[in-house]
Order: sequence, then C-alpha cells, then structure tokens
Amino acid sequence: MSIAKNIVRFIKWSAVVVVALLLLLLAGPLAVSLSGAHQYDSNWRTASRDSAGLAPAPEVTPEAVVQVYGARAFNWRGYFALHTWISVKQSDADYYTVYEVTGWRRPVVNARRDVPDRAWYGAAPRLIAELRGDAAEAVIPDLLQAVEDYPFSDRYVAWPGPNSNTFVAWIIRETPGLEVALPSHAVGKDYLGQTVQGSLPGGSGFQFSLGGVAGILAGPAEGFELNLLGLVLGVNPRVPALKLPGLGDWPSGQASAAGAQPERDLASDF
Repeated sequence: MSIAKNIVRFIKWSAVVVVALLLLLLAGPLAVSLSGAHQYDSNWRTASRDSAGLAPAPEVTPEAVVQVYGARAFNWRGYFALHTWISVKQSDADYYTVYEVTGWRRPVVNARRDVPDRAWYGAAPRLIAELRGDAAEAVIPDLLQAVEDYPFSDRYVAWPGPNSNTFVAWIIRETPGLEVALPSHAVGKDYLGQTVQGSLPGGSGFQFSLGGVAGILAGPAEGFELNLLGLVLGVNPRVPALKLPGLGDWPSGQASAAGAQPERDLASDF
C-alpha cells in the first residue's frame, strides 16, 4: 500500500513540476503578447521593410563594416524568438551584402545586395554587434568562407534548428575575431547538428546541446544559459541581466561581445 501511495505522490509532484516549468517557459512569450511589443497579424506583403538607419551609408563610408542584426521573427514566432542576419560592406564598396537563412527557398542561404538594417516584415531590427575598419576587413575572408561551408544549406527547421539563428551562430563560430554573444532568445543558435559539444559564439566557454532541444552553456560573454525545449533560462552577471524565454537578456538587453562592439545598447522590448 505504501509503495502505491509513493507512486501516486511521485506522479502528482512530477505533474506539478512539469506544469510549473511550462508556465515558466511560456511566461516571457505571454508577456510579449500582452505588451503589444510584437504584432501577430501582420501581412508579409504589406509589412514594413524600411531601413532603421542603424548602418553607416556605404557611399560615404570607405571603411569595411560587418554588422550582426536581430529582429522579432515573423508572426507568432516573434513571441518566442528573434531572426538574425549578417550584413557586410567591404572596404571601398558602395553597397552592403546581406547574408541570412530563410525557410522558403532552397538552398536556404540567401546572399544579396540589400539594405543592411531593414525591418524584418514589420519588426524593428536591433544592432547586436559591429566591426569597422581594419577589424572588419580582417574577418571578412573567413566570414565569406564560412558562408560557403555552412553544413545545413539544404535544410531548414524552424524549431529547434537548423534555422536562421543556427546559420548566424555557425558563421560567428567559424570566423576568428568575430566573437558575438547572440541574444538568448535567438532560438536555434544552440543547434549543433549531430555533435553535442561546441564552442561559444561569444568566445571562450563551453556548450553542450542535445539537438538544440536541451543543453547548457557558460562563458564570459554569454553568462550561464540552460536550454529547455529550445527556450533559454539563465543569467549574465557581466551585464547584469536575467535571461528569460521570449525576452532575451532582461532588463538591459545589452549585447555582450568580445571583439565586436554594438552601436547601441539593445534595449529589451519592455
């Protein structure tokens, strides 16, 4: 009889823990929804793709520029995650090339001349990190080679990856000198394919990940992150900030990058 009671007690407590965990993981996305910070029902055909004015004008900027951007993902996904991309202007070039992954084309990697800081279908972009001048020029060859070597060029899975954030994280890892701690709500950045251990985009530290669904990482730039079902809980003592699902680094949202300086602090959506 006591064994049966213990089993029932275990099941009840397990259910309580599971429900509490789900509520914790969904609290951030729910807060984004209730705040009105992200528009759910926008039409991609009419949604803004205007420049945010964050990038230096290429025609009057002779130096090389490398920038990493993020914006709320389109539609309901934006409650949970960012979409990230990289913009590159080579020395003396009068245009930017934008590198990103989208799920509606094959191969999924898209490289094109474009406005570097466009809104992502209505969502305002945030400048995560930037290199200029000699520092930018030094990383561009490795960055372009990393684009060519991206191992998931024919695969796209919104969750848990490989997706647009998997691509940007890959580029950063494969480009010495471009050390950028991506926001914790860039869902897919922790997808490592068939490997379970990897380096951190932000530089030194360690990461273990089970297909981007569960994992742990810690490093000076990223702080500590616990990945549960692709959503991240953690803390960044360097900023300082909490890491919350759907919200990213809160309350400051400031980018942490070693070797890549953000143009401005990334204020959170709240």
